[in-house]
Amino acid sequence: MINIRTPEEIEKIARAGKLTADTLSFLAQNIKPGISTLDIDRMAEKYIRDRGGIPSEKGYYGYPGSICASVNEVVVHGIPSARKILRKGDIISLDLVVELNGYMGDSCITVPVGHCSKKVAQLLKVTEESLYAGIKQAVVGNHIGDIGHAVESTVKPYGYGVLRDYVGHGIGTEMHEDPEVPNYGQPGHGPILEEGMVICIEPMITMGSPDTYTLRDGWGVVTYDGLPSAHFEHTVAITKDGPRILTMRS
Repeated sequence: MINIRTPEEIEKIARAGKLTADTLSFLAQNIKPGISTLDIDRMAEKYIRDRGGIPSEKGYYGYPGSICASVNEVVVHGIPSARKILRKGDIISLDLVVELNGYMGDSCITVPVGHCSKKVAQLLKVTEESLYAGIKQAVVGNHIGDIGHAVESTVKPYGYGVLRDYVGHGIGTEMHEDPEVPNYGQPGHGPILEEGMVICIEPMITMGSPDTYTLRDGWGVVTYDGLPSAHFEHTVAITKDGPRILTMRS
């Protein structure tokens, strides 16, 4: 069932979204060579809890981290680890969900550790552009397929891969709600977007093949060809005035 949120509920999601965005901005400022992904996870949890929030990913189906910290060829769900030390030239996707007063915000950024290659920088740039192309289609009367088509159309000219097994979703009082929001699709297909819907649009894009496998830990999803991937995400409310991003970073 797709939930239609009241303006009051959307404001509550927006407050959770602001804490989500602020946490990501804080983490991005602290990314540097030599730090472990577990260090980042601990920083995130303290930042969130000190401000009255809850890191919703922690304990979700047994997930051990407060964030997903996915490095290089790990596309999503990378478990934070003291053994995973960031090196100059790496990229890391920081994906987190924050609950605040019963409502949730969800966002992800992929950032370089120091400088990265031009090819990788282009992957990050195009993936983020595809996110905003998808958001532009998140208007009343459009379809979910319009969003996915915009994302896919943005990245395909570069030969990038679009994950098909992992998609965006609705959000509100639960981390994952209806509808699913794929990063591919046909214009005019899928559920119609209505005022009051709140969805997470999250392109997960690979430099090469979209084929992946899951690590032995049961969580990390890795590209088969070992090429890097990027992941950007915003929580977006569908309003009569157009899409409203609830996780915009300052």
